[in-house]
Amino acid sequence: MQKRPLKPNVADLAPADSIMTPYDFVHLVTYWRLLDADREGADWREVSRIVLRIDPAREPHHARQVYDSHLARAKWMTEVGYKYPLRGDIPGLH
Repeated sequence: MQKRPLKPNVADLAPADSIMTPYDFVHLVTYWRLLDADREGADWREVSRIVLRIDPAREPHHARQVYDSHLARAKWMTEVGYKYPLRGDIPGLH
């Protein structure tokens, strides 16, 4: 199985595909961390700085866009995307 980087770089926007993508696979831990922070009510700026490694003080609009996009994708993964690895359909391994 392919190893995922521990701290992968994040794109400006998370994927919006209707299937799990290689990007999603690489960012599973990022998504989990975002979901945990959201559940705990963490401030998005702190999450952006720690999880996404974007300084919201220097790049407020960019940080918020990346945060919102990736949190939405993380929530999609809990509703739809999780099914792909359960079926053995892991992107990028074929």
